[in-house]
Amino acid sequence: MYGLIVKITTHPGKRAELVSILSTGAASMPGCLSYVIAEDPADENILWVTEAWDNRQSHDASLELRAVQQAMPLAKPLIASLDRIAETCPVWSAEPHE
Repeated sequence: MYGLIVKITTHPGKRAELVSILSTGAASMPGCLSYVIAEDPADENILWVTEAWDNRQSHDASLELRAVQQAMPLAKPLIASLDRIAETCPVWSAEPHE
């Protein structure tokens, strides 16, 4: 498996708008096992994105998906900085409970 942890700092007041853009179509990305967008409770302009993929190739291929390509120009003006914090190798995941 392949994972990423990314810190995104938005321009002031743009975090909710970016969440909306990032969450559109995220559930249907082939090979994506988990895509979690979390608000930082200590900073109203920071999002944390934690991703788990079946492999790195699926992640890389997702960047070419139509939905991702359409979202990029909408998201870029909202982002002040994007920091790739870590690449990870997920080894276990709990199934979500309903």
